[in-house]
Amino acid sequence: MSGRATVPHRLPRRDFLSLAGAAIATPLLPRDVFANVETGTPLHGLSAFGDLKYAPGFSHFDYASPEAPKGGTFNFQPGYWYYNQNVLTFNTLNAFVRTGDAPPRMEICFDSLMVRAYDEPDAIYGLLAESVTLSDDRNGFTFKLRPEARFHDGSPVTAEDVAFSYNLLKEKGHPQLQLPLTEMTEASAEGSDLVHLRFSGRQSRRNILTVAGYPIFSKAFVEENGFDSSRLVPVLGSGPYKVGRFSAGRYVEYERVADYWARELGPAKGFNHFDTIRIDFYRDRNAGFEAFKKGDVYWREEFTARVWATGYDFPAIRDGRVVQTYIPGEKRPQLYGLVLNQRREQFKDVRVREAISLCFDFEWTNRNLFYDAYARSHSFFERSLYMAEGEPSPEEQALLDRFRGEAPEAAFGEAVKQPVSDGSGRDRNNLRRARQLLTEAGWTPRDGVLHNEKGTRFTLEYLVRDELFLRQDASFGENLRAIGIDASTRVVDASQYQSRQNAFDFDMISMAIGLTATPDANGLEQIFHSRTASVEGTYNFAGTADPVVDELIEIAGKAKSRDELTVTLKVLDRVLRARRDWIPNWHLTNHRVAHWDMFGYSENKPDYFFPVESLWWFEQEKAKAIGKA
Repeated sequence: MSGRATVPHRLPRRDFLSLAGAAIATPLLPRDVFANVETGTPLHGLSAFGDLKYAPGFSHFDYASPEAPKGGTFNFQPGYWYYNQNVLTFNTLNAFVRTGDAPPRMEICFDSLMVRAYDEPDAIYGLLAESVTLSDDRNGFTFKLRPEARFHDGSPVTAEDVAFSYNLLKEKGHPQLQLPLTEMTEASAEGSDLVHLRFSGRQSRRNILTVAGYPIFSKAFVEENGFDSSRLVPVLGSGPYKVGRFSAGRYVEYERVADYWARELGPAKGFNHFDTIRIDFYRDRNAGFEAFKKGDVYWREEFTARVWATGYDFPAIRDGRVVQTYIPGEKRPQLYGLVLNQRREQFKDVRVREAISLCFDFEWTNRNLFYDAYARSHSFFERSLYMAEGEPSPEEQALLDRFRGEAPEAAFGEAVKQPVSDGSGRDRNNLRRARQLLTEAGWTPRDGVLHNEKGTRFTLEYLVRDELFLRQDASFGENLRAIGIDASTRVVDASQYQSRQNAFDFDMISMAIGLTATPDANGLEQIFHSRTASVEGTYNFAGTADPVVDELIEIAGKAKSRDELTVTLKVLDRVLRARRDWIPNWHLTNHRVAHWDMFGYSENKPDYFFPVESLWWFEQEKAKAIGKA
């Protein structure tokens, strides 16, 4: 994988909003945002469909560990990251703007109005805000701040800071933060402890569940220091950690705030046990693995099947100082696959995209490169109840029928699956079908390479940032070249890769994106909506711009019940799979984790998120036993 990202949040206030507007049949959509949530009454939490597990004044989340000891250092290699963050280098400490490369986990230095419960699919509870009150039309949200909330310099977090932060992110924030603020019409302070967020009514039904989790900044600090990626200056926050020692591109340390203002509050109690969280940056995965073997890195999630199968045979494994384990995966959909950039002329035809998918021999790759570790992915909502299977249900069919003549015909039958090969690495039937599709799309061979009617060669460059991906060329690249595509793989450094990815300057990349357990329009728009197809920094890597997809995302965003949402997302899955914008690759059901045996953790792992750095803790006696105290 070249990158992993989680997409619950997320664009500049520009004219691109009109791209999808004409395609959306708004009279068909429900407008009663949070219809089952009481208005005019202060609430301690919100959920997508009104169900909250925790009562007002709860002591802590069930998966938290209030009795765990504090102390120690957690040096680990992150498996996911957000916004402009990069795991191979960094040159800025502002993770909330589009430009620059920031270190992962900068978000732990900031608090938000509300925080998610990781053992519920979509519930949020007040942190900076002790309560939220909905307006009668459910488009306004008034947050009452906790009087004890403090920034790291001791100054209070005020309503003015909160309103300033939302306006700042709408104007200058990373595109993934801007999109959910598109329909925010006002962010205003009402005294020192009340802040009001107002939306137009055109926002997705569950938009506030994303927006309420945004980082809050000090207005005074930003006005004095600016808000861009030009300097290595940490932005003042109020979270459980603050930036400590760092060296640009080499390492960063986050120091636990001992007198963190919210440490005894229910939404924050029992987390963040390490005194120091450290991330070291290595040029590639192999260098990072060598550092782990030596004990310079303490915790590692292994994403390379070959290394997991053959590389964990070193002295610290054999004598028990390092432990290998499987940790259950989250109950959330995940998309991992190859992305073809439809902004490039040669990938616009769906027949071309299908032909390329026929060249990827999963069966050969899984057996020869991955030790049969993976299951094949077919869906954009793999491992979830939103994955379409078989023929459409009556409810799915009813929704699909609204798009007859607009959606691909393949969306109306059995859910499209990726091709199965004979496992030889060169399935002749699949390659014959691929050549036929390319011929139908207007590509003809000349001197062994396909050309279109204009005489343009068919080129395909697979952009990667780690030489690990060159191994896939053994089958996939050879098959592409065998059918006449001038295919190559290009390895670039981390900064160049991030820059080209953000600017959509590639033919094909691989990408893993985790969705929330209750996907909302905000996250879906980031990947699939036409309004993000031309906005750099979003996750719409394929350049998907389809009125049918747009409308289905809008319908999903307005769903009144989980059943309605499930039907809509299954239909969306059918349409996306028929469009073949991505080539789904493979998936695991567990985390493959190795760590030096010096940590404690609760067996009560939450179902919907796994932030190991805030859930685990350092155990002094264990560390002494392995010489790591």
